[in-house]
Amino acid sequence: MTIAEKITELRERVGENRKEFSIRTGIPVRTLEDWEAGRRTLPEYIPRLIAYQLEYEELVKKSKKG
Repeated sequence: MTIAEKITELRERVGENRKEFSIRTGIPVRTLEDWEAGRRTLPEYIPRLIAYQLEYEELVKKSKKG
């Protein structure tokens, strides 16, 4: 799986379009589009940071319910 595919997979896992994912992560929509299309190369650690953010948000959400 390429880095671009990882970004797309992370976005799709939370069921958001690019605009929603942009708002959630603070990454500009155009940047997400370029990453997913492979027009721009992003550092390998970016998908990991996004995954950590999404996991953290899920943990916070669960702790508030319980």
